[in-house]
Amino acid sequence: MKDVALSRSYSRRLYRALIEFQMVSEGDRILVGFSGGKDSAFLLYALSAIQQYSPVNFRLAAATVDLGFSKGDLINDEMKDFATELGIPYFITKTNIAKIAFNSEQKKKPCAICSHLRRGSLNSLAVENGFNKVALAHHRDDAVETFLMSILYSGQVHVFRPVTYLDRTGITVIRPLVYFKESEIKGAVERLGYNPPTNPCPAQDETQRIAVKELIRSLSRENPMVYTNLFKALHTNAVGELWPPTASKEEMKELHKMFFRGKH
Repeated sequence: MKDVALSRSYSRRLYRALIEFQMVSEGDRILVGFSGGKDSAFLLYALSAIQQYSPVNFRLAAATVDLGFSKGDLINDEMKDFATELGIPYFITKTNIAKIAFNSEQKKKPCAICSHLRRGSLNSLAVENGFNKVALAHHRDDAVETFLMSILYSGQVHVFRPVTYLDRTGITVIRPLVYFKESEIKGAVERLGYNPPTNPCPAQDETQRIAVKELIRSLSRENPMVYTNLFKALHTNAVGELWPPTASKEEMKELHKMFFRGKH
């Protein structure tokens, strides 16, 4: 097992997330979703570093959901070696999610289907192996982008929570990287010398998230406070005055009756 350590700046933000949102408790068994990308690799490394000095005892393992893409195997030796060097048990579960998501008869977008099924497979693996928590590598940029995407593409104000309890499985999902920007994670992984495998997904460059990421980048060039303000808006104390819910047809009928009765 190699020595792992975080800078004071990085460890402070990781501890803030863990403590502020009460992500880790004594005796937790945490399964880290390890896609092989830079975000999940950093999460695995960071939690391993924290584990050595944390006054709260918890266990770690990593898991990769192989989506079943025909273009090469997602799991490579560097991923296996990375987990081994950290002394972390590593689970791999093979699926046919890619085939389902990109089925020509599917009406939903492949990214939504893939994300849903991948999370389901990871949570099932956690339950089967006695883990009570699943750690995902969503970072601060992901949170801001998801928030803006929900407004632009669904007409809803929605965010993902740093901690989410799943009633059906009894699993608690935690996102310890919510105070890290993507650029900071990228820099940290480069310093680790870890090389992420090539993403085999054919839709990786066609997502709504990339369009929103570019929108935020463009607006931030005009006003550097845009990103900061979007992050502030994620919190409940940022909610100001909103319109009431849209009236249904039945409610509108009643309102019409009341209005015209009043006129006469």
